Amino acid sequence: MDDDTSIHDQVYEALAESLIQGQIPPGKSVSLRTLANELNVSPMPVREAVRRLIAQKALELQPSNKRLRVPSLSENRLLQLMTARQWVEPELAFLGAQKITRDVIVELKNDDERLMAALSKGDVDGYMKANYAFHFRLYNLAEADLFLDMARTLWLQSGPFMRVVFGRLGTVQLPQDHHQELIKALETGDHAAVRQHMAEDVHEGMELMLEALKG
Repeated sequence: MDDDTSIHDQVYEALAESLIQGQIPPGKSVSLRTLANELNVSPMPVREAVRRLIAQKALELQPSNKRLRVPSLSENRLLQLMTARQWVEPELAFLGAQKITRDVIVELKNDDERLMAALSKGDVDGYMKANYAFHFRLYNLAEADLFLDMARTLWLQSGPFMRVVFGRLGTVQLPQDHHQELIKALETGDHAAVRQHMAEDVHEGMELMLEALKG
């Protein structure tokens, strides 16, 4: 891999992480130059990363001023995201469960402990990072690159709006996640239950986003 390719990939990953963690709020305009300055790189790799994120519908270019922003989220689009996540992520969890190891279960428990600690402190950044780590630690075991790419694209599109949920509901009002039940199913080798608990976890999170959007 040459240096240019490495820089392009690093810039893309940095911007994708910002979107997944909701650090670029919906509706806020940003310029290529601003993003380049924040990442301490030239505009060229940022431009390439932005093209990829626009293709993934995580960003859009505003025709009026050529600035970037997270696309607005309609109820129809949110329902599509909910349906797509409920198709893809339980299947990734099911496939990942078949390759689970004791060490990964320990790491998943640590992720969930960090998630619950962040919830109790109202730490939005900590919650979102731990939640992403939990899900994709399991998904990465699945050896299903197509499904994994689909899941990541869906998180790119929904991440900024999870911030809206926190802003309107606060972390203390979030429901109990299904991670602990899922971990128990992993420990007992009940792969069907892993799929079910992941579906329930995704559904509840997306329902909260729907309530926040309507509110």
